Amino acid sequence: MSDQPLVAVSLKMYLSAARTRSWVRSVVDLLGDPGPVEVAPLPSFPVLESTAQTLADTAIAWGAQDCASSEAGAQTGEVSAEVLAELGCRYVEVGHAERRRLFAEDQATVLAKTRQVIQAGLTPLYCVGELEHRTPRAAAEICIEEFDHLAADSPVLAGGHPLVLAYEPVWAIGAAEPAPAGHAAEVCGRLREHALRTAPAVRVIYGGAAGPGTFTGLKESADGLFLGRFAHDPHALATVVAEVRQHAINPRTRTRSGY
Repeated sequence: MSDQPLVAVSLKMYLSAARTRSWVRSVVDLLGDPGPVEVAPLPSFPVLESTAQTLADTAIAWGAQDCASSEAGAQTGEVSAEVLAELGCRYVEVGHAERRRLFAEDQATVLAKTRQVIQAGLTPLYCVGELEHRTPRAAAEICIEEFDHLAADSPVLAGGHPLVLAYEPVWAIGAAEPAPAGHAAEVCGRLREHALRTAPAVRVIYGGAAGPGTFTGLKESADGLFLGRFAHDPHALATVVAEVRQHAINPRTRTRSGY
């Protein structure tokens, strides 16, 4: 388990294959060795192998935006976690609000995918978040309940398997601005404090219109950011990574009281 802050980037389905390859090369050129910050882009499936090749001799990791909910077999169009691991993948995103809404992924499907990710030796990037704007305490309770379902289903987490919880309030995804810093900090702090009791190798990152300036307000309660369209400009990503690097401290020493 790494204690490094994590900056993950989902490219979703915005960039063409050529633009993705160009973006990855630009990120390598701009970031070099990110030092105390772990950076992990999540491109679309067709360009995962070229991404892996470009990043092979760098300090930058990579991940996938999805995987199949079961092992290899007659599942047309699916990609197994084992194949992702074979390519050198480190992270697999599961449970994103768009997958739940657009592809009708229920809790059972999300948990099945998470089991596949863990069995393949990869790290789940597990998305949680409330649908509507609520108080920070109420939002944290929703996220904690989601985590508890995961922890009960995946006892291997208690043994130290790494896990990333991405707090993404659904009402902030695609918005012009992220959730207010105080709201996001309190939810991340409460979720992180609770999750560490069961999953000692957990990191909590914030997503939902995150961009430059977001991490500064979260540095005491979050372990990084999950970026979307704001990072499609490699220079904007470099700005965020520099910001996170400036505040990089061992997340295990942060104050967890007050929530």
